[in-house]
Amino acid sequence: MEILRSHGLRGEIYSLLHHRMGAGRPGLQWRIPVCKIKIRGASMMSQNHKQSPSVPSPSTVYKLCQLRWIHLSNFKLSNYQGSAGEMSAEAAGELNQDSMSEGLQTCYRYLKETGRSYTAIFQPLDREVRDAVCICYVIFRALDTVEDDMTISLETKIPVLRNFHTFLYDPEWRFTGSKDKCRRLLEDFPTISQEFRNLAAVYQEVIADTLQKIGAGFVKYLDKEVESLEDWDEYGHYASGLLELGFLRLVSAAKLEDPLVGQDTPLTRSLGLLMQKTNMIRDYLEDQLDGREFWPKEVWSKYAMELSDFSNPENTVPAVQCMNELITNALQHVPDMLSYLPQLKNQTVFNCFAVSKLLAVATLAACYNNQQVFKGVVKISRDQFMTLKMEATSMQAVKAIVLQYVEEIHQKIPPSDPSSRKMQQIILSIRKLCMSSES
Repeated sequence: MEILRSHGLRGEIYSLLHHRMGAGRPGLQWRIPVCKIKIRGASMMSQNHKQSPSVPSPSTVYKLCQLRWIHLSNFKLSNYQGSAGEMSAEAAGELNQDSMSEGLQTCYRYLKETGRSYTAIFQPLDREVRDAVCICYVIFRALDTVEDDMTISLETKIPVLRNFHTFLYDPEWRFTGSKDKCRRLLEDFPTISQEFRNLAAVYQEVIADTLQKIGAGFVKYLDKEVESLEDWDEYGHYASGLLELGFLRLVSAAKLEDPLVGQDTPLTRSLGLLMQKTNMIRDYLEDQLDGREFWPKEVWSKYAMELSDFSNPENTVPAVQCMNELITNALQHVPDMLSYLPQLKNQTVFNCFAVSKLLAVATLAACYNNQQVFKGVVKISRDQFMTLKMEATSMQAVKAIVLQYVEEIHQKIPPSDPSSRKMQQIILSIRKLCMSSES
């Protein structure tokens, strides 16, 4: 850290990096290879980023952010050794299913098949609330399968979506009319609904209410296109925001958090929008292949005649510009995320929700200005996910990780990109929050 001190960096930045390098954290050892690090400061800056006394230059910040990842090849933690392939079952999110009923084991298998990251993210929660979160997610994916399946007629789909929450109390209900890849959830719904009914009544109430609201929202957009950014926000709330709120209500119902954290507020809505917008941006190609469109026309119509035009290699430049604008919009939810997370007082709950949000930020960074989104799949690696899971244990750590990803985006902003100025403004606001000493 002496080299950082020698460049006269702000105390907040030093504190941030000092924390990221493991100072005062038992069991965490960072081994930084001997290397020469040059921080050239103003000489690397563009005319648009003049250094100020209160904010370090983007190039300096980016250099510092790179430092926190130098350890990836040779770090070690007291509870983790070796590569991702050698990690313990607990670290990997594997669950001890010996004490589970056969039906509950099936639910966890469905969770792993349809939302693999959630298995690892929520694994540390107490058994009772973890089971509730698992079942809530699996039921949501069953409902989402009905909405997504374009082979199901509207005459059939609408009543199923509207009444889906009532099927939770019908031991015999199942749906066999889907051709979606996740249709097994619907065909085996009696197994899932049985485990739902085995939950404590307080969890059942939260899940049923959440699914009723999501189903009603899905119906609204069956015959309504996502035209405006307001529509994009509203649909995103139905598709993910309500689920996120449901998870928060479950941990509140378990008395792990104050009931206030599960209230429907602009901050909690923003958390869900960060997640869903990330998914809708990343999944452009998959949705196109399945005949679904979720990008707002208000944005994509500035770059193409039809949203499907972006899948044509000849339209790569406008496609990437449109995506960059949508990522710029999605990043506006990061300040809300940084404001909300400190409200979570239970360490395990904080860790779970922090990791899920950081995965979204990491995915946006990977997608930004990346034409691969229109050619295949852009995903976060297993090693990167496990690093996030092990490190995101405090607001100081979360801020450092967010800072690294937004600076990664900053380095990729094309000067000619139509949304470049807006992106720079958002990154500046996020940077200031990350450098703040408030936790």
